Amino acid sequence: MDGIHDLGGRQGFGPVVIEHDEPVFHAPWERVARAVTFGVVGTVPNASTSLFRHAIERMEPTHYLSSPYYEHWLTAAATLAVEGGLVTREELEQRAGGPFPLSSPTRVEEVEIPPAHGARFRVGDRVRVRNLHRPGHTRCPGYVGGKVGVVTRVDGEWNIPDVEAHSPARVPETLYSVRFDADELWGDGQGGVTVNVDLWDSYLEPL
Repeated sequence: MDGIHDLGGRQGFGPVVIEHDEPVFHAPWERVARAVTFGVVGTVPNASTSLFRHAIERMEPTHYLSSPYYEHWLTAAATLAVEGGLVTREELEQRAGGPFPLSSPTRVEEVEIPPAHGARFRVGDRVRVRNLHRPGHTRCPGYVGGKVGVVTRVDGEWNIPDVEAHSPARVPETLYSVRFDADELWGDGQGGVTVNVDLWDSYLEPL
């Protein structure tokens, strides 16, 4: 889905702040949030990493941008717990001591399952990334849509995240590492820099 989580290549958000020697947890509550998340994600119906990631993607944009990393995790875990019937929103807010922000409902009504086939591409093939703009979860970043790259590695078959985030179906498909010239992604003047992105077969089209 197009959303605030997919900011690669977008301008206007200021410099990336790098925290050297960053700790795993900045506060004790983050340890608890991580543990709660693993407990919830392993218990809800259709449990998967893709389901969890999509719950984060559905956060209200201002909340997403103004909250720390593990608050994203906690919001997603609480959302999935309510949606999965583990707890009601009223019970959650009673235990939390007040209103608890949850992610917006998913906009996916029907899951598109690509036709099954083997690997269509080999190392060295030039490919173009499809402009998908799907309403649900995808692991295809927006900044590579319509761009041309070269397959550098074939990584076997892995379940398509776009399907497993919204359905109990598990559909394996070939995953590739695709190399892009930075000039292709960001414009001229990148000085020979390249970017590798892991992309599923159905994200790509041959040239």
